[in-house]
Amino acid sequence: MIKLGLAGIGKIARDQHLPALAASEDFELAATASRNGRVDGVDGYASIAELVAARPDVAAISLCTPPEGRFEQAMAAIAAGRHVMLEKPPAATVSEAGALAQAARAAGVTLFATWHSREAAEVDAARDWLADRRIDAVCIRWMEDIRQWHPGQDWILAPGGFGVFDPGINALSIATRILPDPLTVLSATMDVPANRACPIAASVIFRTGGAPVDAKFDFLQTGEQTWHIEVETDAGLLRLTEGGGRLELPGQPALDGANMEYPRLYRAFADLIRRGDSDVDLRPIQLVADAFLVADRRITEAFEF
Repeated sequence: MIKLGLAGIGKIARDQHLPALAASEDFELAATASRNGRVDGVDGYASIAELVAARPDVAAISLCTPPEGRFEQAMAAIAAGRHVMLEKPPAATVSEAGALAQAARAAGVTLFATWHSREAAEVDAARDWLADRRIDAVCIRWMEDIRQWHPGQDWILAPGGFGVFDPGINALSIATRILPDPLTVLSATMDVPANRACPIAASVIFRTGGAPVDAKFDFLQTGEQTWHIEVETDAGLLRLTEGGGRLELPGQPALDGANMEYPRLYRAFADLIRRGDSDVDLRPIQLVADAFLVADRRITEAFEF
């Protein structure tokens, strides 16, 4: 088994990474790096620099920290010759992510920029069904309650936090996986609370091939949460719902799969390490950056958790 260090012991680490690692046949959680969080029975360090200095046996680092500041952490791990797995988004900017990829190549280590929603149960089936069909229109609706999923996490609306695009980038990671043609940004509108730096809602118009893509992202959705992508094709309507976990195709029974996103990510990371490869797909974060470039920003009422 590959000995792994987990950096950032917060909500996503406890909800997803720790259970996936506990069940992994590829990795042993050997150490953590976090200023505030600890895992019982596992050596804990205050920083990645301390971890790699103290534990030469730890071959891989998985980063679960917020994107702001992650570049320096990842670079420290790469400089120490460790393989690195990045929680999404891979960095605070596209150029940071590109620099990490270049550094990993130069160091001869694996870099895995993960997009966990691509590992949802029915995403691959949706991609396969769309591969040889004409796309006429796409509708993306990614709407959730920030207070439910990110309680008190002020960093997500601060500079570098991505705002509503923290979950919205999940939709874009799926769209770039399943659609046969590239996505390009045409226009965008972003609603930014008066006391925050990042949008709490956004609408973006994309194009894929010759088809329009209408996307709406909202962090203030209460009640039922919405993570849907609908694709109109020459063979009928594809509906990918529940964040990619349910697929409805014309004339077929719906497909529902179990949520194995993070176990699949760690399996893919282990495979990359053993092959000596990297996987750094920056299309989702590039689309977010493009949306910020062209967006009409509207200031809305202040937001408090």
